[in-house]
Amino acid sequence: METSVLFRLSDHIVYADNSVVSKTIIKKESGTVTLFAFDKGQGLSPHVAPFDALVQIVDGECVFSIGEKKNAMQNGDCIILPAGEVHAVEAVTPFKMLLTMIKIA
Repeated sequence: METSVLFRLSDHIVYADNSVVSKTIIKKESGTVTLFAFDKGQGLSPHVAPFDALVQIVDGECVFSIGEKKNAMQNGDCIILPAGEVHAVEAVTPFKMLLTMIKIA
C-alpha cells in the first residue's frame, strides 16, 4: 500500500465465492496489519497466536469465538484476541475485517 494516500479499507479487498481473501497492508518486524474478506459460511478454524491482536470489523457480520465465548460482531465492532488463547471466526454474512497483530512483548 502506498503511504500518505487516503483509502477506504472496504474498497481494497473484494469477496470471492466460497473463499477467504487476505491482503497485507503493513508488514514490519514489530507486527502486521492485514485486511481479510470472508464469504458467507467461511471462517478460520480454532488456532492460537503468540501475540495479542486487534480485530476491527469493516463490513458484514461474523461470530468470533475466544475460548468457549462466542462474540457476535458487525461493522464497526472491535475485539482484542489475547495471545495464547484459542480463537476462531465464522462469517454469518460476507464480512471484511482488519487484523492488527503486535509482536512486541
